[in-house]
Amino acid sequence: MKDLGEADVILGVKIRKTENGFSLCQSHYIEKILKKFGCHDEIPVRTPYDPSACLKKNKGDSVSQADYAKIIGSIMFLMNYTRPDIAYAVSRLSRYTHNPNKDHWDALRRLLRYLKGTMNLCLHFNKYPAVLEGFCDANWVTDNDEVSSTSGYVFTLGGGAISWKSAKQTCIARSTMESEFIALELAGQKEWLRNLVCDVPLWGSSVPVSLHCDSQAAIGIAKNYAYNGKRRHIRIRHGAVKELLKGGIISLEYVRSERNLADPLTKGLTRRIILETSRAMGLKPLE
Repeated sequence: MKDLGEADVILGVKIRKTENGFSLCQSHYIEKILKKFGCHDEIPVRTPYDPSACLKKNKGDSVSQADYAKIIGSIMFLMNYTRPDIAYAVSRLSRYTHNPNKDHWDALRRLLRYLKGTMNLCLHFNKYPAVLEGFCDANWVTDNDEVSSTSGYVFTLGGGAISWKSAKQTCIARSTMESEFIALELAGQKEWLRNLVCDVPLWGSSVPVSLHCDSQAAIGIAKNYAYNGKRRHIRIRHGAVKELLKGGIISLEYVRSERNLADPLTKGLTRRIILETSRAMGLKPLE
């Protein structure tokens, strides 16, 4: 095996050493996307998704469906590797890939304009804090065209996000509490992430992962060893979370909504919140 020296680019991600750690950057990939799809000269915007947007399924003819799908696929690669801040926008817009209309295209172009304005953002990791933490959130149905809520979670280590997801829930929640609990159980499925970290000698003995949730009702139900509700899909998830708590895999902590890093993974938010949560997830300009 030949030693090629320190890694510079892996799978399209540039690796840069910093004073206290390292950073992962894909600014070159963003520039490539913008040029490829003719958006390099667009005026930047400050948020990836307009909170006032009300996107609905297109019941008419599709508008440039093939090009729409190509752009979604290109941005999804970026989102999966280094950009958790666009996870909700990509998840939401990908629901209309099969039949997009003008409104969907406008929202997609907005996302590209946001990427143009944040091209220099990189995912930074430091030596400390060497603690694995998780955040989960849900947005109960607020759109007349949707019947499912949206779940989001993000896990951080060394000051940067290492795993995240924004997705439509697979079952119907009848209340905000139920949607939050479904998101809580989804985040709890990342038990393998804790096991992976524990295999690294640096972290020593295993400790529960602090999972932060902004729903006191969901936390209360999770810590109650008996679920009195009649809904089967909630009862099954309650049993799964109960086992994780009992086995010392996770611990549940309450966090205020404005400090919940998973909040932008469930809905469109203001520039201030996007900026604050992005920084907390390790997204900062390369120094």
